[in-house]
Amino acid sequence: MGIIERKLRHKEEIRSAILSAAWHMVITEGWQSLSIRKIADAIEYSIPVIYNHFENKEAILLEFSKEGFHKLALVLEKTRDLYASPEVQLAEMANVYWDFAFENKEYYQLMFGLGIPACEAVNQNAQIKEMTAILIATIRAALTAAKNEEADYFLKFHTYWSILHGLVSIEMIEKAVKPMDKKKMILKDAMTGFIKSLLP
Repeated sequence: MGIIERKLRHKEEIRSAILSAAWHMVITEGWQSLSIRKIADAIEYSIPVIYNHFENKEAILLEFSKEGFHKLALVLEKTRDLYASPEVQLAEMANVYWDFAFENKEYYQLMFGLGIPACEAVNQNAQIKEMTAILIATIRAALTAAKNEEADYFLKFHTYWSILHGLVSIEMIEKAVKPMDKKKMILKDAMTGFIKSLLP
């Protein structure tokens, strides 16, 4: 291995160590506690070394956000491909979206922060585009199957995602403890209503 290859490998090892230390902080202390100084202390490098790899803390968080959207896209796609009917696909994709959010709270909170990313953010982030494209394509297929091609598929997409994100966000911040099956009943009811709205 040449000098250039060794340098590149060493640089990638440091980058991986930074992300690993940062993720450990996120899952143990919450993403609000993340700081460049804490990461530098954890991996025993100076603060300038961290800045050689990431411009700031937000750049590190963006890496995790991209990873989260990619993971969500994979589970949505896998679920969609299990079913032939677009209506069933949407119902089942809503279930796995919900499960992903609660099984990966740290990712979900980083991915969305205070709300659904604006259109500009979606257009600039390949991982968000990947995830939303799966939802949009399935909704378009459902509208076609329902012979409701006059419906605004983009409006329906925003409605679908708003229902999912809204329900997940409410349950994440709600202090009252409810059994998960009760929470899922709300999701099922919302999805039943949404899927009916796709009919002409």
